[in-house]
Amino acid sequence: MTRRWLFADQLGPHFRFGREGVVLVESTAALGRRRYHRQKLHLLLSALRHRAAELGDSAVLLRTRTYAEALDELGETVRVYEPTSRPAADLVQRLLDDGRVEAVDPTPGYSLPRGDFAQWAGGRRRLRMEDFYRFQRQRLDLLVDDGRPVGGRWSFDEDNREPPPKGRDRLDVPAPYRPREDDIDAQVRDDLDRWEREGVVTTVGRDGPRLFAATRREALAALERFVTERLPAFGPHEDAMLRGDWAMAHSLLSAPMNLGLLDPVEVAHRAVRAYEEGEAPLASVEGFVRQVVGWREYVWHLYWHFRPTYRRRNALAAHEPLPPWFDDLDADAVDAACLHDVLAGVRDRGWVHHIPRLMVLGNWAAQRGYDPDELTEWFQTRFVDGYDWVMPPNVVGMSQHADGGAMATKPYVSGGAYLDRMSDYCGGCRYDPKLRVGEDACPFTAGYWAYLDRNAERLQGNPRIARPLQQRHRLKDLEELLAQERSRGDAAP
Repeated sequence: MTRRWLFADQLGPHFRFGREGVVLVESTAALGRRRYHRQKLHLLLSALRHRAAELGDSAVLLRTRTYAEALDELGETVRVYEPTSRPAADLVQRLLDDGRVEAVDPTPGYSLPRGDFAQWAGGRRRLRMEDFYRFQRQRLDLLVDDGRPVGGRWSFDEDNREPPPKGRDRLDVPAPYRPREDDIDAQVRDDLDRWEREGVVTTVGRDGPRLFAATRREALAALERFVTERLPAFGPHEDAMLRGDWAMAHSLLSAPMNLGLLDPVEVAHRAVRAYEEGEAPLASVEGFVRQVVGWREYVWHLYWHFRPTYRRRNALAAHEPLPPWFDDLDADAVDAACLHDVLAGVRDRGWVHHIPRLMVLGNWAAQRGYDPDELTEWFQTRFVDGYDWVMPPNVVGMSQHADGGAMATKPYVSGGAYLDRMSDYCGGCRYDPKLRVGEDACPFTAGYWAYLDRNAERLQGNPRIARPLQQRHRLKDLEELLAQERSRGDAAP
């Protein structure tokens, strides 16, 4: 038998090992290679150390500078599961070639093996998440009856796009599960403090109490809290934002899932059981299942399906560097209420839900022409659930449309009117979403038209954006607007 080397995103019981046990590695070189959010490093190290403590004598936890040094110290060959990133896969291949890794097994962390996805994708002219999602629902027997969707529709998206309730600063739902820190968390915090003083790691964002599950027990508790108390409210306001309610009715399960603490199929089936037992409405359950075994798995597979150069695609020729205030999470430099609140959320928690990511942060970056590769790195390092496989399809493809439409059929850009409809930000903002020129003009409204004008030739022929491209010619103040946006430069709005 051979010991199993588990990476820090392979920490759940479905990552099995034999009686020889496991080896877990803390590599200070890996931790210090990038400028990560402080809470991201805390969560990762807490999860790794908690798993080692749970396994007791079955685990060897090695703390070395590099992974290769850890295996040298171990002095024996290991088996591994497929890593989740190309850099890790390249490392494993090198270790396999020199005999320190004995074998690489398919990962149990996702519901569909990579080879099966390649077979599904083969011969398709275009890949679309909707097709993959239906395939997943049928093969996993989720919300289907004799191969047909329960409720007569595969998607209840139209029921899940309600704006936030008027006159309320919070949804009327119980708070999400909140873990309790322990001595392991305290030691992690002390180590990070010391490493920062010594220059071993450099972090960004604020330290704070751990908000996300770091153990299997915590992850299961978070899943149960969400399914039994929050899932019913999830669907209707899935795309809404309230400045006083950072979590809304979202699950906060992306981080523990990306640590490998939960099996995505068990998560999806638990949500479906809530519908079958009358505890949650179909639209909410379907929307959540779509996230877990649809979108999440689709992104995982596209990361491997697209070439390694995918992350560097830049179909809209966006080359602006991230300005310091954005890169450093300096929310206090920002007056625009939506961008200030969302950037502060990243600074304070290392997490905001998918609509602030897409329609505030991503929307702003697209309008300003930020370099998509640099932006991908920013999302990967500033978010507690950001990983090398997560962000390229989400940022390069979905958010920035930098892949020319391989991922999504249209750019996800909008003016202030969308933000006004789907949030409570605009009512207390110094900018007016109805104005596009002048001191009180909303930078998102002005930026939307500047984006369309700058990319008109590149987007020509896309039927989903043809109307606004034509409408820009009717703006009598277009030239004034463009001059205004050029003068803004990289200043915080």
